[in-house]
Amino acid sequence: MKRVTLNDGNTIPAVGFGVFLIPNDGPTYDAVLSALKAGYRHIDTAAAYFNESDVGKAVRDSGIRREEIFITSKLWLQDYGYEAAKKGLETSLEKLGMDYIDLYLLHQPYGDVAGAWKALEEAKAEGKVKSIGVSNMTPKIWNEFVPQFDTVPVVNQVECNPFFQQKELRALLEKDDVKIEAYQPLGHGNTELLTNPVVTELAEKYGKNAGQVILRFEVQEGFIVLPKSENPERIAGNIEIFDFELSEEEMEKMRALDTGKGGHDPEAPGVAEMLLANYKIHD
Repeated sequence: MKRVTLNDGNTIPAVGFGVFLIPNDGPTYDAVLSALKAGYRHIDTAAAYFNESDVGKAVRDSGIRREEIFITSKLWLQDYGYEAAKKGLETSLEKLGMDYIDLYLLHQPYGDVAGAWKALEEAKAEGKVKSIGVSNMTPKIWNEFVPQFDTVPVVNQVECNPFFQQKELRALLEKDDVKIEAYQPLGHGNTELLTNPVVTELAEKYGKNAGQVILRFEVQEGFIVLPKSENPERIAGNIEIFDFELSEEEMEKMRALDTGKGGHDPEAPGVAEMLLANYKIHD
């Protein structure tokens, strides 16, 4: 598995397994075990996914040493602010059943972001988290909050795929060697993307499926990708992307698919209120 070096010196597997919308109490446990058996060593969860406990149980039951598995979780909006963020992290550690988290992110960029970030910086200094980052920050939001931070995030986890390649954001983040973590790297199963002639022709050439070609492109671009599936065959297939390489000409054809538009706009009015109303992780 290829590993990517972060700007704090830690390394992260280039392909992770995402568990968003997979239920707790069984389905997430089974999916994570399947992923670990297939060779994944990077699992991405969050407090607002409500399945941290299944992730922790699967890691413990896998027979793989904890230090060999990279775990990401995320602080939810309800726990923003300095004191609340410290409690939120402790809750994540407790649900995971772990004494540290490899990467801990601010899940959404609203409210007391600076206070929450300060708590994450302290948690890193204390060894409770190894690396810290953010999620869903557009260039505008990044420039609003990150200058207030004492340390620069290692990643920004955002929607990213060949139809939405985040070129403006990448140019901004590159200055501080901040990596893009791509959620919905396959376009949330977008048929138009998966059947695009550029993608299907490359798939035929390399004996791969469309998803594998897309993930390969993204990894070669330097993204950390987080494909998600509950199908064991699909889970295993999504990691089988290191036995071929796209040429520079083929990469340019893939880059040309960019529309500059995604499905989620973090700057849209009312997004923070909608998220808080729909995702309450505690009373």
